[in-house]
Amino acid sequence: MKAIQMVDLKTQYQALKQEIDAAVIGVLESSAFINGKPVQDFAEALSAYIGVKHVIPCANGTDALQIALMALDLQPGDEVITPSFTFIATTEVVALLHLKPVFVEVQKDTFCMDTEALRKAITPRTKAIVPVHLYGQAANMEEIMKIAAEHNLPVIEDNAQAIGCDYRFSDGTVKKAGSIGHIGTTSFFPSKNLGAYGDAGAIFTNDDALAARLKMIANHGQSKRYYHDVVGCNSRMDTIQAAILNIKLRELDNYIQKRNRAADYYNKAFAGHPKITTPAVAAYSNHVYHQYTLVLEGVNRDGLNQYLAEKQIPSMIYYPVPGHKQKMFEASGLPQYDLAVTDWLTERVISLPMHTELDEAQLEYIVSSLLEYIKNN
Repeated sequence: MKAIQMVDLKTQYQALKQEIDAAVIGVLESSAFINGKPVQDFAEALSAYIGVKHVIPCANGTDALQIALMALDLQPGDEVITPSFTFIATTEVVALLHLKPVFVEVQKDTFCMDTEALRKAITPRTKAIVPVHLYGQAANMEEIMKIAAEHNLPVIEDNAQAIGCDYRFSDGTVKKAGSIGHIGTTSFFPSKNLGAYGDAGAIFTNDDALAARLKMIANHGQSKRYYHDVVGCNSRMDTIQAAILNIKLRELDNYIQKRNRAADYYNKAFAGHPKITTPAVAAYSNHVYHQYTLVLEGVNRDGLNQYLAEKQIPSMIYYPVPGHKQKMFEASGLPQYDLAVTDWLTERVISLPMHTELDEAQLEYIVSSLLEYIKNN
């Protein structure tokens, strides 16, 4: 059996090696390393795939979030509502801009923003909402957009983990995650479902004025060269990364199908187990399984993690310390949060290998090893 990886990027590359190598060499030969033609080609292709008017490529997913917030003209101390149960980048950029993160609860089954908690968290100082499409499925965007409209608040979708995910509205309309809010952001970190071979990110919007502002901010605040209308930053997608992403974008739906096949195997193997809860799939969203995350009850998670490692099976805990308990916010004067569901999840979640190259022998070995540990402990 081939060695099991948390994400097997090497084997995935081998399948596209000839095409990717040619694309990279093409960039080297053109020497258009910044803003070369593949960058615009990728922006146009991704725009068509996501179903948005504007895609602004940038250097990474964290920059995408920061630029999105900068485009909203928020003032120091303004409140931005976001889940605590997510990767720190979502709230890190809030703090960097001297805004105040307001952490809200997530749903126990989907791990995404609890809309009732969102309603209760809104105050006169609330200026933006940042839902996170965690692990590969969308938050309840229809309800979030309804709440945002009631309070005239912009919504920035953190779509770093759910690119390609479909959201179904109550009227039957289907839109891609990242295209529903006023601004969407994503990351092309190598382990993502659509991963570059280095850092890269993108910002989405259907608003022409916002798009113009986002482009300026990402390029030193320039409206034209050497004319800087706003304070900006330097965040550009490398041409080589765009050339690679152009190729991999054509494979994204196939990648999602492969991830779903692996998830189906896991789901059937763990179905009905009293100590294991498999990932829920919301009625309004499909799942693209950036991560396959179990919730354990009555299991020594650290012991399981160690046992799997001894069996040469990688596993990860996303995320052991939620945002509201991170040391970085201690000096910010944030209130003491009571986020019982978030705290409950951080003590129980564990993610298993999930990628496009998992075969049945590997999946069977992962499943049998995990069940063996639980049975004997």
